[in-house]
Amino acid sequence: MHVFVTGGTGTIGSAVVAELLGNGHTVLALARSDGSAQALESAGAKVLRGDLADLGVLRSGAAQCDGVISLAFGRDYSSANALAQAIAEESAALNALGQELVGSDRPIVTVSGTPWVPGRASTEADPLPTDGPVGGRGRSVNALLDLASRGVRSTAVRMPRTVHNQGRGGFAGLLTEQARRTGVAGYPGDGTQRWPAVHALDAAVLFRLALESAPAATAWHAVADEGDAVRDIATVIGRRLGLPVQEVPQENFGPFGPIFALDQPASSARTRDALGWQPAHPGLLEDLETIQP
Repeated sequence: MHVFVTGGTGTIGSAVVAELLGNGHTVLALARSDGSAQALESAGAKVLRGDLADLGVLRSGAAQCDGVISLAFGRDYSSANALAQAIAEESAALNALGQELVGSDRPIVTVSGTPWVPGRASTEADPLPTDGPVGGRGRSVNALLDLASRGVRSTAVRMPRTVHNQGRGGFAGLLTEQARRTGVAGYPGDGTQRWPAVHALDAAVLFRLALESAPAATAWHAVADEGDAVRDIATVIGRRLGLPVQEVPQENFGPFGPIFALDQPASSARTRDALGWQPAHPGLLEDLETIQP
């Protein structure tokens, strides 16, 4: 399959590109900079220059390929407004990609977060939130899945709060960056809240499986660790960086503060059973032990 990939140089995207190429697919990848283009070409992908806001370029990429994996998302999370802008840009991009595929029965796989459900681990059957700070992502993913009725094999891979590789990535990576800046390995609340996690290389396998075989209008959980306590995550970060570990106000984490404070474990039992996905790489706490001081 010839696959159009957006966000192909990020923690998840670079692993997805390698997974596709290693399993007989070819890749056309969106690149917004010379550095990204060089990295993608070095990996073996063909490059289409443009960024997520170039809707005509996105439609062209989708038109040239047998399927799409949409991973790109803005990098500015410094404020609620910046996060909202990134969500709006992603929504417009998903709409453009999905409309290009209408009537073709070609697959498109997009990314979202696992939902949170009070008192238990969320499952693939639970709906995404459509309100709150990231509700816009839920609405745009739902709109894409609805295109199944118009001849699009649209699916979503729901990612946990931390997608990691060599100690970097996801919410745990943000905790690490904050610790380096402030000199404290901090966590919001009492630290007992749980975050699910997955290694990027394991997540990449699930994106490929969804692209190849997942039925239309389905959602899957890329969850290897059902829930690691945030205090345990901060403890490893503090030990690796030689910093004190303590509770800090959730406001210190900007627009992510309310999300960081939630207990949000997630299950992937249905995903494993239905698609045969089996995570094989180190869990989050083990992977964080590779953080360099």
